[in-house]
Amino acid sequence: MSFKIYTKTGDKGTTALFGGTRVSKHSIRIETYGTVDELNATIGLALTEENVPPAVQTTLLQLSSLLFSVGADLATPLDPEPKYPIPRIDQSHSIWLEQFIDQYDEELEPLKNFILPGGTKAAAYLHLARTVCRRAERLAVYLSEQEDIGESIIPFLNRLSDYLFTAARYVNFKNNVQDVQWVNPNK
Repeated sequence: MSFKIYTKTGDKGTTALFGGTRVSKHSIRIETYGTVDELNATIGLALTEENVPPAVQTTLLQLSSLLFSVGADLATPLDPEPKYPIPRIDQSHSIWLEQFIDQYDEELEPLKNFILPGGTKAAAYLHLARTVCRRAERLAVYLSEQEDIGESIIPFLNRLSDYLFTAARYVNFKNNVQDVQWVNPNK
């Protein structure tokens, strides 16, 4: 049996959350997990580049799957309790990212200047992912001011943007490409 990709249930501007509640496609909850989906697609772009070190590729693939869980978590209100088990983000996911940040930082030169997106194409994509992640974080904060989304999603997104910044620098480093330093045009 095959399923059609289109259902026509969203033709009037609504979509269903996990659990069946229908909401407007412009609701802050939909905007938030839609931005997480955009982040995941941006990480996918970075993964298409050949110069991503294998260890970073592995972590990015794991992150891509984890971001699917973030989306499921955000698509499932905490109240009422869902009927089906939903993957939820917890503190361990932020700690997992911190381990990679610390590992990369051990090899990187200490940051002495602001840097611009660039260097390798893969690093530029990771910087783009970082900016999308920051937007997802801002939206999650806004959503959390209106609804309970738990205590772990916002710290996870914050840590993820730190990871993406560090991973971009690490990719440049492993490819012997300098980060692009910001030069103050007013000096």
